[in-house]
Amino acid sequence: MSKTILMVDDDIVQLELFKKLLTSNGYICKVALSVDIAESILKHEIPDLIISDYQMPVKDGFDFRRILLQNDLLKQVPFLFLTSVNDNNFVQQGLDLKAIDYISKGTPAKQILSKIDNLMRSVRQHYEKSLSEIKGIAEKLNLRNTPSATPVLKNFSVSFFNTSYQDHPGGDFIDFIQVNERFTFIILGDVMGKKWGAWFFSFSFLSYIRSAIRLCVYDGNFSLSEIMAKLNRVIHFDELLGDIFSTLSIVLIDDDTQKINYAGAGDLPLLKYEKGKADLQSYQSEGILLGFLAESNFNETEIELGSNDELYLISDGMIDFETAGVKRSDINIFKSKLHQLKESGKSADDINYILFNKNTTQVDDCSIITIKKIKNEDK
Repeated sequence: MSKTILMVDDDIVQLELFKKLLTSNGYICKVALSVDIAESILKHEIPDLIISDYQMPVKDGFDFRRILLQNDLLKQVPFLFLTSVNDNNFVQQGLDLKAIDYISKGTPAKQILSKIDNLMRSVRQHYEKSLSEIKGIAEKLNLRNTPSATPVLKNFSVSFFNTSYQDHPGGDFIDFIQVNERFTFIILGDVMGKKWGAWFFSFSFLSYIRSAIRLCVYDGNFSLSEIMAKLNRVIHFDELLGDIFSTLSIVLIDDDTQKINYAGAGDLPLLKYEKGKADLQSYQSEGILLGFLAESNFNETEIELGSNDELYLISDGMIDFETAGVKRSDINIFKSKLHQLKESGKSADDINYILFNKNTTQVDDCSIITIKKIKNEDK
């Protein structure tokens, strides 16, 4: 995937030269003529690298770097200084502000590109090493926010697909809670936030969800509305999760009666495919995000599946995509793609057909759970 570089310089000619150099070599280049404009860009997007001139009016490059160092999200972004001043004091002052390096405006284009390529490669290698170490620790502690296997049922088949954005740990979580041979809970959630923070809090949400279901079922209570309401109250008053919210879809499968019940909190609608129908049917929950209010109503819906009908639980990433550098979110496009896929006889598990093609790219964690009613002759 193309890396994004933010260029900050009050010299528009210099900006355009750098933009042409970088875009022609596979980078996405954002440009800003001042620190204020750069700050505005950074409110909406975090680049992979920032290159800033030293000398600019009002706020110079040093001011800009100090501003970034005060922001927990931006201080970790690799930073290069761009200068036309060949002065060791300027260079040292920049390095003291934790800039990785500097580039002289007089440096040949080929050398500039090599320096940026080497830097991005080094950052990527360091990240992959750190990610591998953390994943290793998580595995040793048995920390998982997706299951290792799907439940085996008599009248339904269940499958799931999950992929994190750019291999970053993310906030999507999936769980299957098989109470006994009759009742199975299907869980899909998405913690609000990005990367590590969302990933960390997903375990707290999963722990609460599992406990709430187990405690209610122990008392003989299988009402999804009541399970969601109790879960929501506990999360709302949790000090750790006070400002952290999550979507949640819960489906309860009764394998004896072949009934399916659903309740949700701030989630996307469940989608149902019936062969020959002109469109997918949607089931939308009225519940708001988990923990947002102390008291909230969560409606429960019964969904009927016929033989070979399929039901889909999806996270936001399934309907988010990027085309020509522009991010979009459109559930109708996703529904249309999935419907065409099913009508052509392909499997919904073939996600490459549903999600992205050569003109679109992934922009978020993606999760989908498929529940299919099994025909008698298929059992």
